[in-house]
Amino acid sequence: MKKYTIKKYEPTDFEKWNAFISQAKNATFLFHRDFMGYHKNRFEDFSLIVLDGEKWVAVLPANKVGEVVYSHQGLSYGSIVVKNNIKIKEYLIFAHTIMMYLNSNNIETIYFKQIPTIYNNRFSEELNYVTFLMKGEIYRSDLHMVIENEHGYKPNRNRTRALKVADAMGIEIRLDTNYKDFWNHILIPNLKTRYNVEPVHSVAEIILLADLFPKQIKLYNAYKSGIIKAGVVVFDMEDVLHFQYSSGDDERNDTASLDALFDFVIQKYSNKKYISFGNCSEENGCFLNVGLAYWKESFGATSMIQNFIKISTKNYSKLEDAIK
Repeated sequence: MKKYTIKKYEPTDFEKWNAFISQAKNATFLFHRDFMGYHKNRFEDFSLIVLDGEKWVAVLPANKVGEVVYSHQGLSYGSIVVKNNIKIKEYLIFAHTIMMYLNSNNIETIYFKQIPTIYNNRFSEELNYVTFLMKGEIYRSDLHMVIENEHGYKPNRNRTRALKVADAMGIEIRLDTNYKDFWNHILIPNLKTRYNVEPVHSVAEIILLADLFPKQIKLYNAYKSGIIKAGVVVFDMEDVLHFQYSSGDDERNDTASLDALFDFVIQKYSNKKYISFGNCSEENGCFLNVGLAYWKESFGATSMIQNFIKISTKNYSKLEDAIK
């Protein structure tokens, strides 16, 4: 079996890392070191680089907690990141090299939040096969809702009726930079009241990220008579437009401001393959938020699964056995 080597990411690898990510088949701008670095003080980075001599052949965005490694807890998803021309045998050897390295460094377990398939530039199911071979465990499945634009945008009667209300109310949609009002007057109060949680990103963090990635991170707000009524933050990827944050004020049902906002953004990005509404399950996937799921389905979205995987690194030899 061909030998590869592992090195931990260092700040001097910044440019090479980002260059590799830009050519990968299963990566988005979330793996850019500027995105990973905005919250670096919260996590012990344990990102790995797989080398063939001096040549980069794979990377693993990751952080470490005790004797456990995660495909980065500060990111929505993660994997072993590879280029388009990767062969399955090579991938298995990359995975074997990583798992053996982790095990030899007293890392007993690695957790992956799988990349939803819509974000991959090409089929990228290799991690599923690694999980099977290594007797890994799917310990959580989140249910996401996605519009497939090739089938057309088809809101149901309730949404169509709501859009007529919004039109009568004179709801105005703006591409905006007013993150502070959306965060402080809409998003934070709504999340606190409904779920007793706070946004993952502070307003300062989302502004920083939007400044770093102006082409990928955008804010659209809905206004009535100059007063903000709803907002959505979207992440713009090559084939996917993802609703990262969305929320309306207490009058959102009466004004249909959030309906109008979603409708505007969906139609604006009709050139994308997919419009991702994000998760609508709770409690590690065991509980479906029926109301939220229906609301997303009412825009024409359908279901997609994101699996969370646990693998014991001691089973790395099973990968070697599979390619003898």
